Parts: sequence; C-alpha cells; structure tokens
Amino acid sequence: MPNLAELDPQDAALVLLNEHDSAWIAALADELERRLVGRELERILRVWTLSRTDLGHMLGVSRQAVSKWIEDGVPADRVTQVADLASITDLLVHYVKRDRIPAVVRRSAPNLGGVSLLESIAEAGTADALAATRRMFTFADAHK
Repeated sequence: MPNLAELDPQDAALVLLNEHDSAWIAALADELERRLVGRELERILRVWTLSRTDLGHMLGVSRQAVSKWIEDGVPADRVTQVADLASITDLLVHYVKRDRIPAVVRRSAPNLGGVSLLESIAEAGTADALAATRRMFTFADAHK
C-alpha cells in the first residue's frame, strides 16, 4: 500500500476502497469523524478562552472527560452538543471581533434570561443556546 499522506485525498480514497471492504471503510469514516469533533473542541476552547474545566462544567462532565474527548474522540451521545457549540462558535467568529468573544460569552444577556451564554448552556443545554445565538444575529427581524 502506498503512503496515503503522499497522495491527494481522492487517490487515497481509491486506494482504501480497493484494499478494504465497506464495513472497514465505514468504521474508518466514523473514527475520523469522532476525532475531527475532538479537534473542534480545541477550537471552541481557544476561541472562547475556556479551560477544560469550564467546558466540562457547561456540558455536565469532568475536565478529564473533556480531555479524553479531545484525545480519543467525542462519544456518539455528545456529538450533537459539540456540533451546537461549533455552530455557536461559527456565528460568533463571523459577527463578533475575535478578541471580544470571551467577554461576549461571559456577559449576561437579556435574550438569555439575564444569564451569560456559558451559564445558559450549563442550565438549558446547547440546543437552546444555539437557537438564542441565531436569534441574536437574525438581522432581517431587526427591521420589523
């Protein structure tokens, strides 16, 4: 088998498809996805300037669990929460100056019932926080 890192992604995919069965390919794809989500956690920590303890508190897990997710991939039952946080991060990066994001997520907000985004996630979950963040940046509604 050639060194896959030396191939472009399309050629690497062809090599893998020719040398492995579909079940193995599916398992590889699942594992890659889990590990990519772990990298997304690192991005969230960096952009929001959170510690692993902070993120664990928001998600109701320990700092050690967050570290394990970053290293080994996010458990299937938590992927949606991480995807929600990634979507919130994308919105914040798009609409807020990056150096202001840490303050924005920590400041109490009227549309979140007077709590911060961090507190809202810990109390109500990521789906509600994502919906609230989307409403913050729905500028079409501002003209009604």
